[in-house]
Amino acid sequence: MSYYPILIELDGKKVLVVGGGRVAQRKAVTFLEYGAMINMISIELTPKLKGMVEDGKITHLGAGFRDQHLDGVFLVVAATDDKGLNHKISESALKRGVLINAVDQPSDCSFIVPSIVRRGDLVIAISTSGKSPALAKKIRKELETQFGNEYETFLVLMDRLRKEILRKGLSQEENSRVFREIVDSGALKALGQGKLDEVESILGRILTGYPAVKDVLKDFVRY
Repeated sequence: MSYYPILIELDGKKVLVVGGGRVAQRKAVTFLEYGAMINMISIELTPKLKGMVEDGKITHLGAGFRDQHLDGVFLVVAATDDKGLNHKISESALKRGVLINAVDQPSDCSFIVPSIVRRGDLVIAISTSGKSPALAKKIRKELETQFGNEYETFLVLMDRLRKEILRKGLSQEENSRVFREIVDSGALKALGQGKLDEVESILGRILTGYPAVKDVLKDFVRY
């Protein structure tokens, strides 16, 4: 089976995680990072999950899964050690048109979760279509060394520059040329080295006639 890669916006959406072990914990923590509202069902919870419930970060709905728990849910993860229960949850979710991921049971999934490298708004998803999660993890670790925190900073900068450049009302071709020139310049590398003055110099050469680079960089975070 092949899977179509897609990025989904989860901010404010209800996610149900059935299970309370380490796998369920990892799923819940990741979903929270993307703004989801987490409900959990499990007889037992890890100490960390218990703390998250006490802090109001997630909601514990009790021990037993019922179909009604899927009301208003955007997606559900079945992460119990009971394959029969995971299959039942999958059937209920599919009938309701709810996205379902049953851990280690690909035939019961309507989506699979990739291994992720995240640097702010840069998200790199790695998947082996369920064939080898271990290989996906290995590739993720390799990519983490290639893509440092400067990529997060660079995207913040590009967002600010993009808004200023588009205000000029120039042609799409001209805008594309400028954006490519910035990306292909040494600005990203200079950010990685903490050389903000060099970044300013590089951008100043590219953006002659555009809004003053200093105005864009004046509140920029140095690191």
